[in-house]
Amino acid sequence: MELMKQRLKELHEQEFSEVDIDLSMKELGMERAKLHGWPNTYVFTKSMGEMLLGNNKENLPLVISRPTMITSTISEPFPGWIEGLRTVDSVIVAYGKGVLKCFLVDVNSVCDMIPVDMVANAMITAAAIHAGCSGVHMVYHVGSSHQNPVTFGDLHEIMVRYFTENPLRSRNGSLITVSKVRLISTMRLFSLYMTLRFKLPLQVIVF
Repeated sequence: MELMKQRLKELHEQEFSEVDIDLSMKELGMERAKLHGWPNTYVFTKSMGEMLLGNNKENLPLVISRPTMITSTISEPFPGWIEGLRTVDSVIVAYGKGVLKCFLVDVNSVCDMIPVDMVANAMITAAAIHAGCSGVHMVYHVGSSHQNPVTFGDLHEIMVRYFTENPLRSRNGSLITVSKVRLISTMRLFSLYMTLRFKLPLQVIVF
């Protein structure tokens, strides 16, 4: 906190614009996150929140749930229910709309997803079990990869099969035909693909 306050003070003293201040503070957050082993500020701030609760809970029972990627329901209130698009759901819908042509991913990596109703049930159960337990500090990891691992390659095949059998419609009412996504395993190959597929054609058009 002191480091953040000091950096903010320095930026104001140097009369940086609000846009530049926002950018500089984001860079500071990323720098601090990576320094302590977190890949981004999202997981870093979640960890900070857990530490804050742990250090100030005194005798209150503390139960923390750490779900993986939360997806649509498996059963309640009905299968497939979701409100808004989050995490992997936005990628799936983009594919169904025909706008996702390539994806940087290791097809053998596990895509650890968990239905939202399972997460809710796990939280309610954990809270009920530890209610009234003075001083308890429990952390539950809620995921599916241990018992039912689904790889990104599996997910891709499921997406292709589903949207081939159940195509979405475009704004003019026509059915959207999907094809397999080009799955690219390394950043080097991804950069090459983007250059050949998009950058060079755009340069030709411009010049």
